[in-house]
Amino acid sequence: MPSPIYRSSPSDRWSEPKGFEDASLRRMTHGKIQPMYQPTFLQRLFGAR
Repeated sequence: MPSPIYRSSPSDRWSEPKGFEDASLRRMTHGKIQPMYQPTFLQRLFGAR
């Protein structure tokens, strides 16, 4: 009979799978998705990319 697994400390959070979260709940919690690159005021003013 195999011996039971012994852990001296709880497992790390990053190693456990994340539970399902509805997209609307995620948006309420964290807000809308932000772009990685936000243009400066002058780029928005002159339409430069």
